[in-house]
Amino acid sequence: MSDPERAAKRPADDPSMRSGASTLPSWVRWLSRSLAWLFGAAAAGAVAVFILVGIALAVAYPNLPEVSGLTDYRPKLPMRIYSADGVLLGEYGEERRNFLPLAQIPKVMQEAVLASEDARFYQHNGVDIKGVLRAGLAQFSRSRSQGASTITMQVARNFYLSSEKTYTRKIYEMLLAFKMESLLSKDQILEVYMNQIFLGQRAYGFASASEIYFGKPLKDISVAEAAMLAGLPQAPSAYNPINNPKRATEGQHRIIDRMLEVGFITPEQREQARAEVLKYRAPSEVAVHAEYVAEAARQLIFSQYGDDAYTRGLNVYLTLKSDDQMVAYRALRKGIMNYEQRQVYRGPEDYVDLPANAKDLDARIAEALQDHPDNDELKAAVVLEAGPKRVVAELQNGEAITVTGDGLKPVTSGLAAKANPKVQIRPGAVVRLIRGPKGDWSVTQLPEVEGAFVAIDPRSGAVLAMVGGFDYSKSKFNHVTQAWRQPGSSFKPFIYSAALEKGFTPATVINDAPLFFDAGATGSQPWEPKNYDGKFEGPMSMRRALEQSKNMVSIRILQSIGAPYAQQWATRFGFDADKHPAYLTMALGAGSVTPLQMAAAYSVFANGGHRVNPVLISRITDAKGKVLNEATPAVMDETMRTIDARNAFVMTNLLQSVASRGTAASAKRALGRGDIAGKTGTTNDSMDAWFAGFQKTIVGIVWMGYDNPRKLGDRETGGGLALPIWIDFMQTALKGVPIADNPVPEGVVNVNDEWYYEEYARGSGVSSVGLEDKLPVAPNEEERKGILDLFRR
Repeated sequence: MSDPERAAKRPADDPSMRSGASTLPSWVRWLSRSLAWLFGAAAAGAVAVFILVGIALAVAYPNLPEVSGLTDYRPKLPMRIYSADGVLLGEYGEERRNFLPLAQIPKVMQEAVLASEDARFYQHNGVDIKGVLRAGLAQFSRSRSQGASTITMQVARNFYLSSEKTYTRKIYEMLLAFKMESLLSKDQILEVYMNQIFLGQRAYGFASASEIYFGKPLKDISVAEAAMLAGLPQAPSAYNPINNPKRATEGQHRIIDRMLEVGFITPEQREQARAEVLKYRAPSEVAVHAEYVAEAARQLIFSQYGDDAYTRGLNVYLTLKSDDQMVAYRALRKGIMNYEQRQVYRGPEDYVDLPANAKDLDARIAEALQDHPDNDELKAAVVLEAGPKRVVAELQNGEAITVTGDGLKPVTSGLAAKANPKVQIRPGAVVRLIRGPKGDWSVTQLPEVEGAFVAIDPRSGAVLAMVGGFDYSKSKFNHVTQAWRQPGSSFKPFIYSAALEKGFTPATVINDAPLFFDAGATGSQPWEPKNYDGKFEGPMSMRRALEQSKNMVSIRILQSIGAPYAQQWATRFGFDADKHPAYLTMALGAGSVTPLQMAAAYSVFANGGHRVNPVLISRITDAKGKVLNEATPAVMDETMRTIDARNAFVMTNLLQSVASRGTAASAKRALGRGDIAGKTGTTNDSMDAWFAGFQKTIVGIVWMGYDNPRKLGDRETGGGLALPIWIDFMQTALKGVPIADNPVPEGVVNVNDEWYYEEYARGSGVSSVGLEDKLPVAPNEEERKGILDLFRR
């Protein structure tokens, strides 16, 4: 039989034919054969994949980054500046972070993160297989961003890998996750994650984010707040509740629902959390205005620690209390604004075109005011209506303010019908509004004048308050520490102090009569000094001369004791000799000082003659609270003495007279206490205004002037500008402080109600100076007529 014949008979002899196999369609037989081939190929492929994975692991695993460093996790922690009462004043560093051990992170925060990021965190070994499969399926849909990254994988990526979405990175992520889980416990990994993850607003970690977004410690957050924070790791910008509240709320609700789904909260808690209205801390919100003092502290720390200061988590505690700092801040700004109200109006800050359609008005105003943010109590507003008797302006928050009456006086020139177009207030003008203590509004302007205030404890040198200018955002120049200005008459007490050592007494009679000097006496040009009021009163006691701040008397004193001697004497108070040339102009404060120098110098009088250096930082701790450095309290012993106790006593007594019946008499009237002392100061042409005053427990220095020196005004003085600021501060600072005695030191006696050094009490000291100089004689009638005739010609 031939082969074809045998082939034709074979199906009939096949046993399978008898079982009914011949009834299957051909496509089924084809599918069966294909599946068999595919399963075989898949099995072979799986074997190949396992081989390749094994080779990859063998090659890649040893080259994975070393993760043992996470066992001693040390995040970059910013430097934080705190007041003495624990209020945060400033934070410096690239990352705003506050490390918390996992045990101190509230359970609700942990559960919100787990619900959002990795509910099976405590079940898997670093890689969630279910999540990987879900992400793999998502690659075939539109959701290509499905990550399936566990918390462990996110830690691996954040520490060691880039954020690019590639299969290679994902494989390394998984391998690192396995490695980390073999070295660290679950709690260690979660602790690192919750302190390391970036959450927007420069915040790293949930403890820092809670402070930044809600202004509260993490331990105090609610379920709703925890859910909001837990949504930030996925997209800190997109889910930022301040910039994108709608999207952030949607993410928050999703996490709240997920927390219910996995059993972390009850249905009642879910409903309560979804209904809670969250209150956010505005990015610009500052609890205490201490920008200048915080920056001064930062510079001191940086000089000691260098760049490490911004990553070690140093906590720097200052000597001042937050309440005192805010009182000083408010007092200085109030004083500056009171002065500003008397100045010529310089015009609106800007002009904007207002839309004709009222519906577009609010949006246009909001847009315009973005470039003119509020300056604390000085609110920016866009004028809607303007007239000599009424101005209506809208604030950033949409509130319309109507200003009338006295509230328009500071800007009268800008409301005149024929006002210069550059200063005219009209619809669309961007102006400043300020609210008075009684709730009434005024139109004003941002000040150009600057000021400074500093207070220290004369017993220790501890800085109690420091305000370096009107507005830190406008100028970061700290006038307390950096501004070298002429002290004017506030320097006279140091000339008087030197005179006491040369035999002068408070009863010494000195002539307040005219003087004239050639160039040799001043070091520059001929000089004919005047008193502030242009008048001369003739002979008077040294006490009265200081009370009335008589320039001629101070010059005669300096002339008598010698300028070089006074120059060296001033160095005992901390002044630099080279900044106070030994000329007679030194008697009127023509040298250069800083407000901080003045505070230290007046402390010598206040504490009985001891030199103390200002101290700003009380202690420094590391991130765990360990004290790294602590200031040693000053001890008032004879090693710190710089002038005799007798000198300090007599000078304090003289300066108390100034504050009770002299140029600073309003101080005693306002404070109602006799233990305060001080001296006003006004420089030539009223370019600088000072008041330096003290009580046994506190020294306060106030300065006002323009950065580019110019006249403050013909009638502006230290007593009118600086003293009210000092009084405002002291009314709070001295509240409840007992009246201090001024103990009489050995070697001082009182004769006829006046204090003397014992050796000069019987007339052996300097009794008088300059009595031979004559006062100008008023012209008689004939001379007066002759003068008038000359003017008529």
